[in-house]
Amino acid sequence: MAIKNLIANCQLRITGMNHIPVLLKEAIALLAPKTGEFFIDGTFGDGGHARAILEKIGSHGKLLAVDWDEKAIVNCKLQIAEFGNLICAQSNYADLSKILKSKKLDKADGLLLDLGFSSKQIENSGRGFSFRKDEPLIMTYNNSSESLQELLNRISTLELEGIIREFGEERYAGRIAEAIIKQKRGIKTSKELAEIIANVVPKSYEHSRIHPATRTFQALRIYLNKELENLTQILNHLEDILNPGGRIAIISFHSLEDRIVKMSFKDLAKKGRISILTKKPVIASEEELLGNPRSRSAKLRAAIINKF
Repeated sequence: MAIKNLIANCQLRITGMNHIPVLLKEAIALLAPKTGEFFIDGTFGDGGHARAILEKIGSHGKLLAVDWDEKAIVNCKLQIAEFGNLICAQSNYADLSKILKSKKLDKADGLLLDLGFSSKQIENSGRGFSFRKDEPLIMTYNNSSESLQELLNRISTLELEGIIREFGEERYAGRIAEAIIKQKRGIKTSKELAEIIANVVPKSYEHSRIHPATRTFQALRIYLNKELENLTQILNHLEDILNPGGRIAIISFHSLEDRIVKMSFKDLAKKGRISILTKKPVIASEEELLGNPRSRSAKLRAAIINKF
């Protein structure tokens, strides 16, 4: 145990930041970036995976870093001075084929999507993602999408129940939706919303394994940002984004995302368009779990575009 704790502490010191990229070693091994290649990080975030790719492709390679979050792109641009071959784009990864055309870029040799949240995005966004903070009810990555406050002002109890049940897989969706709609005029912050949820579910909820508002917040975030639609869209256009022989690695954090990736890969493989590199999803090692608990739910699947 002492050795494992030492490894975990070393991981934290090496990263030098609050956010530790999940399944970093495994993702890089599957993507296999080579000197001079063109890669895309479709979910730049804090740049942990991107930095590892940049080190592999070298100064003759090129990396397109995409993120919907303005703060992530500000962070990206600050790193251009260090990595001159880094291109930053504030957009949704679902629009990658359009981004490549607008920036006059060829198809890529590799694509990484980390569908999770960094701790910074959750705790410091100021957009209501955290149920521990008094933040406005926005819960979107940018200002072009409908905010949570706007959604609650127009939605019915039945519609809200459906969203929470479908995207959060929440067993108490009915009573949660009813409580939210009943008190929606008095809900001003994410913390107030979380308290309402916590007050209507049983006290023994999940034996305190997760916060009672976790699944509801997840459902609202997924719905408002069209996360599952975006994932499906990019999976339907991989050949517009990647060269033959190009690799894609996707890290998901909940069953809905993983199911979409799994079924899409299976369908594309059956049609002969891709070859799956991961028979089963890759999960975090015991050492990584010790150093980074958020990797607990991460699943990595990868594939390669077939050559014809």
